[in-house]
Amino acid sequence: MKITYLLISFTILFLTSCNQTNNTEITTNDVINTKSAEGNSNSDLPDIKFEQETHDFGRISQGEKVSHAFKFKNTGGANLIISSANGSCGCTVPEYPKKPILPGEEAVVNVVFSSEGKSGMVEKTVTLVTNCEPSTKIIYIKANIIVPTSANPNQLPTAH
Repeated sequence: MKITYLLISFTILFLTSCNQTNNTEITTNDVINTKSAEGNSNSDLPDIKFEQETHDFGRISQGEKVSHAFKFKNTGGANLIISSANGSCGCTVPEYPKKPILPGEEAVVNVVFSSEGKSGMVEKTVTLVTNCEPSTKIIYIKANIIVPTSANPNQLPTAH
């Protein structure tokens, strides 16, 4: 008797849940673009402004790890949230603030670059996903990686 009651309950639950329709149609109410055709933006949004969007490390030795702090400010009218930051490869590792950045507040995204196995001119990117408009921001690092000529890069050349 309990099994019959349980089967009837599951059947009713299953049939009623299947009658729900999933409306996947996108309407204009679902897409909110706060920028006007003239390019004027909504001042109630956060806005991320970097002091510099590209940093050139110049000449570095192969195998060297270097870092740079990209300073930025929330120049918008709402809290700025960075939800993720991803380097273009495993050699570029960003660290970003996990807490909201208040309007007018400054913060940094620290980027560590490892030149292990790299040579010549390189350019890497870090893509930030934010609650700004547009939602992604890309910052860049560059370096000219010099490969040591001797087996021991710390050894000074000897005169012959």
